[in-house]
Amino acid sequence: MPARYPALALCLTLLACSSPKPTMTFTSDNPFANPSPLQYQAPVFDKIRNEHFQPAIEEGMRVQIAEVGVIASDTARPTFDNTIVALERSGQLLTRANSVFGALTQANTSDTLQGLQTELAPKLAAHSDAIRLNAALFARIKTLHDARTSLGLDTVQQFLLERYYKDFVRGGALLSEADKTALRALNEEESKLSTEFQIRLLAATKAGALVISDKAELAGMSDADITAAAAAAKERKLEGQWVLPLQNTTQQPYQVSLTNRAVRERLFHASTTRAQRGDSNDTRALVLRLAALRGDRAKLLGFPSIAAYVLDDQMAKTPAQALKLLTDMVPAINAKVAAEAAAMQALVDQQKGGFTIAPWDWQHYAEQVRKAQYALDESQLKPYFELDRVLKDGVFFAAHELFGLTFVERKDLPVYHPDVRVFEVFDADSTSVALWYCDYFKRDNKSGGAWEGSFVDHAGLLKAKAVIYNVGNFSQPAAGQPALLSFDEASTMFHEMGHALHAMLADVEYPRLTGTNVATDFVELPSTQNEHWALDARVLANYAKHYQTGQPMPADLVSKLKKARTFNMGFTSSEVVQAMLLDMAWHTLAPGATQKDVAAFEAAALTRFGVATPLVPPRYETPYFAHIWGGGYTANYYAYMWSEVLAEDANGWFTEHGGLTRANGKRYRDMILSRGGTSNADVLYRAFRGRDPQVGAMLEARGLKTTR
Repeated sequence: MPARYPALALCLTLLACSSPKPTMTFTSDNPFANPSPLQYQAPVFDKIRNEHFQPAIEEGMRVQIAEVGVIASDTARPTFDNTIVALERSGQLLTRANSVFGALTQANTSDTLQGLQTELAPKLAAHSDAIRLNAALFARIKTLHDARTSLGLDTVQQFLLERYYKDFVRGGALLSEADKTALRALNEEESKLSTEFQIRLLAATKAGALVISDKAELAGMSDADITAAAAAAKERKLEGQWVLPLQNTTQQPYQVSLTNRAVRERLFHASTTRAQRGDSNDTRALVLRLAALRGDRAKLLGFPSIAAYVLDDQMAKTPAQALKLLTDMVPAINAKVAAEAAAMQALVDQQKGGFTIAPWDWQHYAEQVRKAQYALDESQLKPYFELDRVLKDGVFFAAHELFGLTFVERKDLPVYHPDVRVFEVFDADSTSVALWYCDYFKRDNKSGGAWEGSFVDHAGLLKAKAVIYNVGNFSQPAAGQPALLSFDEASTMFHEMGHALHAMLADVEYPRLTGTNVATDFVELPSTQNEHWALDARVLANYAKHYQTGQPMPADLVSKLKKARTFNMGFTSSEVVQAMLLDMAWHTLAPGATQKDVAAFEAAALTRFGVATPLVPPRYETPYFAHIWGGGYTANYYAYMWSEVLAEDANGWFTEHGGLTRANGKRYRDMILSRGGTSNADVLYRAFRGRDPQVGAMLEARGLKTTR
């Protein structure tokens, strides 16, 4: 979730499993043994220690298997209550422990947690298979599914029953016993390798940071950034040096300001080679094996590719539909990239640079062109985007104006790291509805990007209210300095709050259907739509104030910011569409079509789709593409663009009906946010918008002309 695109899956999906014998003792004083006594069962981080996770998770698996066994062996006639509702109630201990464990292994990991992650991942995969491949349990679900129209169920209950049936079928319930055994082996190996990918990439990103020994090489960077780089070096015990940590993306923010071309090039190569150096952090062999495993799994489940399997359960339905959206954009994107590159090369020539622009130059010269064309540069904007003001007077303000929500900071609740803050969320009638945690600053033990997740999901059945968190990777300011953001980073805060609102405002009975448990190509609708409020005139005026003077951003600067929104959009669109097409290329491979060379496959795929350009590499190259190899977005990275079509189209509805009003917020909340996954995504969207989504608004927002 980099300014626009979260790096990891929004929800830490519970894999679910066979019952191993605990290797450590689970006792009643384990913090996960019972629901937390804190408000809304918020985690007792002051009591949770690393040694509590394994016994709690293994006991949670054992208990859930026992619960499932009771359901499956029930001699009574299957009913919605004794089968589906009973399954919805099962696994609460596992959910409590694994939701916290999953959050910490992404946001605040350690060698110990990574060791546990490696050990538990295959056990959790086996647990999931033990439930989904339980023949007696599936027989009960199938009996209900076959009779679903005569059971007297309401529409949500019927949808939940259909969802369960599909989940089990997609999990292999209809396979022969021999194929079930093969599927278990594939799932176990994939879980191990996916976990190993995450661990290696985190280490590679940390090790790949650029270390600078001569301060003169930092020319162009602000004093605050140089101070932060010195602090990063000191944290690594590199006294008298400076460290430029890597973000998860190919291009790095410091390339904008660094005037030393050789340093920009070194930073670029540090980024692009981080996970392909032939060392213990190299991910290429993992990637090749993961792609092969996924092809084999698709074949077992009756699909021509893993992308076909994944998209069969999404709005897009087929890889062809997703590919059409992306490839239809390519001619306009390529034309815009060429024009942008020409403008930068002209500037280099005007300055008598004497070189042809390269990928590591793009960010630096794009910023100069923006200054020339719009009289706007990042250093003018950052003083108006102080993090706390963006949060309280921007993100919270928009949520209040739309939904009547207020956020009150809670300093009495324990957190997992000093950077984390907690807020209680109150509805318009002053009813408390949720707890929300935020963890915004980059750490070496935190995965890259930005994301949303839950410690507790809202579920009427369990009388549970939402406990949600947002995670970011903004640069930590030096002690005593303000955290000043770029506008893209401010937009990221709005984006992730959109996910959080989707989870917090759920009004759903059943855990399987609550909050962000929706199709991946629908889940980015609330987040991407929420970004629009960052530039809304009333919201921007409320939060874009100079951190020193408190003065609002001048009208001419606001005008420049808005006019420049489509600037460099050829580059932005190209790098992300390349990554989306790369994801599809890997995951539309036919079963058995194994590859031997990651770089060769990537180059051939980008050429085949007509998007290869030496000046604009993919946003994520294959070896560090965390979304698709370790982040739950297998064959799903296209979903960001698909959801952007929905979000821009939905924003058109807001514009047509008066924008940021409480009435509009109520309709959106009632018809989209509160509904979770209680209906098909296309049905929910059509009901809200009054028609199917149209791609035009997205193309206009990106400054692209449609070829359709």
